[in-house]
Amino acid sequence: MEKKYLYRTLRFLLVITIVVLAFISFYYLSKVTYPFLIALVIAFFINPIVNIFEKKLRIPRGLAVFVALISIFAFCAGLITLLVAEIVSGANYLARVVPEHLDTLISYIEKFITAQIIPLYNQLTSMFNQLEDGQQNTIITNIENVGTTIGSTVGSFLQNLFGNIPMILSWFPNAATVLIFSFLATFFISKDWERLSRIGSKVLPEKAKSSGKTVFIDLQKALFGFLKAQLTLISITTVIILIGLLVLRVDYAITIALITGIVDIIPYLGTGAVFVPWIIYEVITGEMGLAIGLGVLYLLVIVQRQIMEPKILSSNIGLDPLATLIALFVGFKLIGFLGLIVGPVTLVILSTLYRANVFHDLWAFIKGKEGQ
Repeated sequence: MEKKYLYRTLRFLLVITIVVLAFISFYYLSKVTYPFLIALVIAFFINPIVNIFEKKLRIPRGLAVFVALISIFAFCAGLITLLVAEIVSGANYLARVVPEHLDTLISYIEKFITAQIIPLYNQLTSMFNQLEDGQQNTIITNIENVGTTIGSTVGSFLQNLFGNIPMILSWFPNAATVLIFSFLATFFISKDWERLSRIGSKVLPEKAKSSGKTVFIDLQKALFGFLKAQLTLISITTVIILIGLLVLRVDYAITIALITGIVDIIPYLGTGAVFVPWIIYEVITGEMGLAIGLGVLYLLVIVQRQIMEPKILSSNIGLDPLATLIALFVGFKLIGFLGLIVGPVTLVILSTLYRANVFHDLWAFIKGKEGQ
């Protein structure tokens, strides 16, 4: 009996050791091979398009990969060009109206200082002069300490900001190099996809091959479903904002809706990065009607996002809505904003491994045969 549990413990430790070593190896290897990992991911996603070009249109595999890459690049370039054109058009409009709004804002600040700050300053000065010398010295010392702290904080921020500029500038050549290597590696990986798959099939054992195929197919469906879900959520947000801005008769509603929809990709902040400053400005300038309308629209966007996100994610990636909601919350609590993406992706991977009986096989290995 003791011998059986000893073997099980050793097999369990062996599994844990292999998993840990695999993660460590992947972490260090990815630092020098990440352009090719990026290429592998891109090839994975464009493979269905390449297969359509190759099998349906009878195009040679190499040419099909080239056409797929060029088509995707052209689509992205066209979309960016459209967005830039809309943004430039909106920027020209803002260049005409911002000076007027800025004058209004400055006038409001001047009136606020005259009516509120100066009387408050005089009142505080009168109260300060009535204090004893020791109390005055304490207050002055505390004010000096606060000023010193603020000054050192601002100085450190500016020092770090300017100190990082060379690093940021040096990033661009590296990014261009990575882009070129990733593009070339994507072409060769996608071109030789079938051959690489056959090599992998020969190397892997039959059991690992069958489980790996199940994991690969489920992950492909889940990842495509996850991207589809995010695009659906962003599209819904953009349409709601566009309709709301048209109802409120806001100029350049299409441009603002597109920009806000793109900003919605940012986890947690999302549309608030656009709406909150906008609403505050409208309140300051006295446009209470527009401020209330924007507030209602912002609240509607937040509510629909919270309601629709778990449902759309679960329906597209095949997960339970409650499990998806838990994954979103746990991911956010553990690693912050990025966890809102990592959480559901991790849940997808674990669910896929479970459906492929990977955990069952590992447990069977740990238990071993009867009597061992």
